[in-house]
Amino acid sequence: MPDDATPAEIINILKRSGSKGVITVRCKLMDGRDKGKVLTRNVIGPVRLGDILMLKETEMESSESYGRR
Repeated sequence: MPDDATPAEIINILKRSGSKGVITVRCKLMDGRDKGKVLTRNVIGPVRLGDILMLKETEMESSESYGRR
């Protein structure tokens, strides 16, 4: 497990988009200086509610326009 990563639990799956299987999820940070903060992130691959993501970046959220415009 990388030392510079922050664990975040998936609390909501918002939508699936694109041909590569991009899933937009809401996740709650479990540790670090922003503990308790809820972020929206794009994830590639299979995920379920309650899964733990290891985030390298906790400052930036995903935008609504992902991929082509």
